[in-house]
Amino acid sequence: MTSVASVHTFVAPTSGELVARARELAPLLQRNAPKGEANRRVEEESLLALTKAGLLKVCTPRRYGGWEMNTRAMLDVSAAIAEADGGAAWVANLNNICCWLASLFPVKAQDEVFGANPDAIVSGVLAPSAASTKVAGGLRVTGKWYYNSGGWHAQWAVLGVPIVNDVGETIDQGLALIPMADLEREDTWFVAGMKSSGSIGLIAKDVFIPSHRILSVPSAIEGDYPTEMRGQESFYRSAFVAILALILVGPQLGLGRAALQYVRQKAGTRPISYTFFEKQNASVAFQLQIAQAAMLIDTAHLHAYRAADDIDQAAVSGVYPDMIVRTRVRADTGYVVEKITQAIDLLLFAHGAGSFADSSPLQRIWRDSAVAARHAVVLPTVGYEVYGKALLGVENNVTALV
Repeated sequence: MTSVASVHTFVAPTSGELVARARELAPLLQRNAPKGEANRRVEEESLLALTKAGLLKVCTPRRYGGWEMNTRAMLDVSAAIAEADGGAAWVANLNNICCWLASLFPVKAQDEVFGANPDAIVSGVLAPSAASTKVAGGLRVTGKWYYNSGGWHAQWAVLGVPIVNDVGETIDQGLALIPMADLEREDTWFVAGMKSSGSIGLIAKDVFIPSHRILSVPSAIEGDYPTEMRGQESFYRSAFVAILALILVGPQLGLGRAALQYVRQKAGTRPISYTFFEKQNASVAFQLQIAQAAMLIDTAHLHAYRAADDIDQAAVSGVYPDMIVRTRVRADTGYVVEKITQAIDLLLFAHGAGSFADSSPLQRIWRDSAVAARHAVVLPTVGYEVYGKALLGVENNVTALV
């Protein structure tokens, strides 16, 4: 195992270098994307390439050979992967944030996850959809969790569990680190988009979880994490809900860019049917649509980066963001989803009915983005409501996840 005192002398790549590596992998990822859709999981060749390029270690502590970056890096890396394959980007992104979650646990638990394998893949679900029994040294847990993106590939899972007292009363909500060897996989992901995310169900049957692999979610929401390294590693002081929500839009940024690039590339060779335009790019109406879509995508990036900077600067300074900032991040997250969805819809209208041909990458971009945009944590209306309540000093009776 790697100890806390270990010193790594390697030079970690910059986020820009990781983005460049992701783009170098684009031909491979694009070639394997249809296979991933058909098999409903990322192709092993793609996953191995992402691992070898170091794109799954953005959030792993440097103590274990990881890059220990920040929120902005997660957005940029996942967006670059999504330019080639949205499903692969989603899996890489969810692994990275689950590695961040694993790094909030006591070092003893981190050693178990990363000590023998710095490239460990982790999946996760926060919902405490299980039953717990308190026993000496921890909990025994039975339950099912949906949907664990990348669950086919993971060695560990971080899963929501109820924390109970001696008489079985729920006294807290927890997150538990569980090795996949203790869990069963259930093939449940039959959907219209993000097909290759492999978002399966996980099943626990009377699994023992030691206390050092359990943390309190309400405490985490307020920035109280059990890792002993908080004073030395600023990234693991990041605001809990804010970072968990915002990183979900990283792939959306890349999908939006990919759609815009494809439509622009084809504009000089495609006519506008039933008009006099032999090339789309000669039409003022088409030009206006492209400009509007580009502005929507740019706006999404500005809000995503503003929110990432809020999270990262607070973590570095050691100041936990207040309620206004945290709810604004929720609102920014929803706004990004809204703008990217609008941009892609506009680009589909501009490109025409050919967007929906099985041979067109636009139809997969559209489906992947649309499904990812419906994740409960990124819903725009929820984000706007909690932000509006915070601005007005009105009690939040919507969600604890802020």
